[in-house]
Amino acid sequence: MSNPPSKSSEPSGGKTPAGSPPYAPPSEARRQPSDAILERLTGLHPKLIDLSLGRLERLLAALGNPQQNLPPVIHVAGTNGKGSVVAYLRAMCEAQGLRVHAYTSPHLVNFHERIRLATDAGTSAPVNEDALAKLLADCEAANAGEAITFFEITTAAAFLAFSRVPADIVLLEVGLGGRFDATNVVATPKVCVITPVSLDHQSFLGDTVAKIAGEKAGILKRCVPAIIAPQTDDALGVIEEQAMSLAVPLARFGQEFTACEEHGRLVFQDETGLLDLPMPGLRGRHQIANAATAIAAARAFGGIEEASIAAGLERVEWPARMQRLSAGLLAESVKGAELWLDGGHNPAAGEVIAETLADLEDTNPRPLVLVSGMMASKDTGGFFDAFQGLASRVLTVGIPGQENARSAGDVALLAREAGLEATPMASIEEALALAAKTEPSPRIVICGSLYLAGEVLARNFGR
Repeated sequence: MSNPPSKSSEPSGGKTPAGSPPYAPPSEARRQPSDAILERLTGLHPKLIDLSLGRLERLLAALGNPQQNLPPVIHVAGTNGKGSVVAYLRAMCEAQGLRVHAYTSPHLVNFHERIRLATDAGTSAPVNEDALAKLLADCEAANAGEAITFFEITTAAAFLAFSRVPADIVLLEVGLGGRFDATNVVATPKVCVITPVSLDHQSFLGDTVAKIAGEKAGILKRCVPAIIAPQTDDALGVIEEQAMSLAVPLARFGQEFTACEEHGRLVFQDETGLLDLPMPGLRGRHQIANAATAIAAARAFGGIEEASIAAGLERVEWPARMQRLSAGLLAESVKGAELWLDGGHNPAAGEVIAETLADLEDTNPRPLVLVSGMMASKDTGGFFDAFQGLASRVLTVGIPGQENARSAGDVALLAREAGLEATPMASIEEALALAAKTEPSPRIVICGSLYLAGEVLARNFGR
């Protein structure tokens, strides 16, 4: 399978951990023509981390500046929740009948997932193999062997795709940070969004929440409305200062808009009125704020009716975000147990996963067993802290095919430092087999890395 770059480095927009290739080729059985091009593109820059937009601007000029010929853009930055907000927006816009392009990263199983194109059927779909191979070949030829990072040149391919296929809206997710991210070459988005900012990628974005918020606020553009999800005081202060300097109209959660659960419904309110909506289709209390952020962005964009917002909340799908695996090879191997998957890996993600599991425990008590693998380059310290008193044990695994993954023994040490019982295991399958023996029938949650989540999805569904 084609494993995803992790969310750990390349402030110019990539998410590749130091010491790992930016593109891990799939097995021969799953190999496609585009994989050979993607592998070649990894060798175009000697460093994985390089703060600059100049290389991408040069390539885009050679391609005819496709980023200047896009449908209206909603640009989304933040530490956690970016993907969920994009997923809600895509579902809402498609329910409205809008043609939607979307760019997200990393992918879980196939690179094609990153570039979703509007289709004649009224939905979006991952770019097909023939189109992707042509896009990558065009970008490779235009680049003419010049130095450029993997994320930069593949972002150029996304812009090229979006400029060639008609659509009504582009949902553009920042790769890393914001100010120097490759997606930030879009000069005038219609709406900007900043999801919750927390500590992550400190080596590249700064060692405080305020510094990281400054990088995220780099996507704000003069007079372009911005939707701000819940933030710490430190982060919000930095964002507000940047917004003021650019005359940005702000809609802040808890001030210009808010949302809460009432009697099993999502009640959203902003300065134009109140909406009585279904609860979000993605699980977890944190999804109320993510959904509200998406609703506020949809209303700022304009033309998306309440019925479409409601339909989008119900139809939304986003793999590896508290995803219940109820069918597939791995799910069948733990019959009787609940099997869940989440790619969260930083302390803030650990807190929301634990909060969601605590809610599940209140309504349907089961022993909780974590199966966890992590990348060595990730800021994983503190991830397990939130599971104290909640998880009965942690079974740790390495991540197949990833040289920069922590060993199962190292992950076990991290879990033990948080006061949890932890046992290293030789494989995902062996960990699940042992977890399934827990009595009474357990709730098993695979977590700790998007690399691991992609591997699990590929094995579960035989991709």
